[in-house]
Amino acid sequence: MKKRFLLFFLFFNAIMLQSIAQTVEEKSGKTEVFKVNIKEMIAPPVWRMVKKGFDKATELNSDIVLIHMNTYGGMVEYADSIRTLILQYPKPVYVFIDNNAASAGALISIACDSIYMRKGANIGAASVVNQSGEVMPDKYQSYMRSTMRSTAESNGRDPKIAEAMVDPSIIVPGVVDSGKVLTFTAVEAMQWGFCEGIAENIDEVMKLAGFPEYSLTEYQPTFIDKVIGWLINPMISGILILIIVGGIYFELQTPGVGFPILAAITAAILYFAPLYLEGLADNWEILIFGIGLLLIALEVFVIPGFGVAGISGIILVIFGLTFSMLENDGLDFSFVGYGAVLRSMALVVIALFLAIVGSIALGARWLNKGGLLSKAVLSAEQKREEGFVGGGQGLHELIGQQGIVETVLRPSGKVLINGEVYDATSERSFLEKGEKVIVHKAEASQLFVRKV
Repeated sequence: MKKRFLLFFLFFNAIMLQSIAQTVEEKSGKTEVFKVNIKEMIAPPVWRMVKKGFDKATELNSDIVLIHMNTYGGMVEYADSIRTLILQYPKPVYVFIDNNAASAGALISIACDSIYMRKGANIGAASVVNQSGEVMPDKYQSYMRSTMRSTAESNGRDPKIAEAMVDPSIIVPGVVDSGKVLTFTAVEAMQWGFCEGIAENIDEVMKLAGFPEYSLTEYQPTFIDKVIGWLINPMISGILILIIVGGIYFELQTPGVGFPILAAITAAILYFAPLYLEGLADNWEILIFGIGLLLIALEVFVIPGFGVAGISGIILVIFGLTFSMLENDGLDFSFVGYGAVLRSMALVVIALFLAIVGSIALGARWLNKGGLLSKAVLSAEQKREEGFVGGGQGLHELIGQQGIVETVLRPSGKVLINGEVYDATSERSFLEKGEKVIVHKAEASQLFVRKV
């Protein structure tokens, strides 16, 4: 009996000692805090950085994610993606507003579990505006009001106040009744439940949050991360589209394979590679872009006129470039939102239009004799008075005569003059079959014509 009691006593003490040891260890252990910075305009690079930062925090099993905020806002769709990530994150997410959390920054901040602000910082002014700073129509404001309201409700904050940060017509007695969009100072935000404390630095934030002993890890983007983030910026994507289309156009105007096509290929790689690595561009999206280019080339070099192949090629190119920028699942855009689809498509269409118009304008200027790229084309003349005799001496007699385009001139093809068919090149623009032309000059068995 005594032996059993002794064994039970030893076993009970062992359990108690282990429990005490665990408690001491937990109390002496530091809280793991993972810091992610948002200190620029909200755009695809910021969304990418925040997503990777949260993934890293999950990998390290951090106790708290702290967002260090200083932004005037940015693109609503990417702010909404960050908001959703915060609301669905299983661990607490705090934000330290270091001066500014305007517009999209306010939406992100309200999504966090706790908000801390520096003295003199501001939060609010969340109306949806365009790139010129003009307030967008009410349908955009309505969606933003709803988003701000639901975000505030999820964290126990006054949804009416959150709405007032978007809509100047919202009146909250004692808070705002001036008919202006609401923006809080740090003191005002504390008074109305949109700030848990005022601090001057991260250390003060953690003490106010009740974690004086903590270990801080900050997300540091790698050089590759920075390059990818830079390349997926919509402005850079637009420039790359300009280079792709412009390079193809100039290559069609010059003989052989040269710098223009190399520039187009390089731009295409820089456009698709980061999007592919980020999981945005799928194989099928890159494939339809390539098929679109092949159809356009087929239309230009093989099929006379401009019809189904060319139009289909242009459509596929637009879809390939557009879909590659989005987080769609095949043809399912429910997660992306059709607003983002329209914005991406508008970016691509505008870039293509500017590329085509700019290429034609610059091509006419730069490829002419004496132009910037005139060395890329054969411009030397073999003059009769210098002793050169062409194989088609009789062609000079056709200068000034009119004819009809027999096959499409892009820029070379056939023309019909006085019942005879001749090789000809259009000097100024592509010409369709049946158009009237006049012979401007004749060189090396070739006629050069212009539209009448």
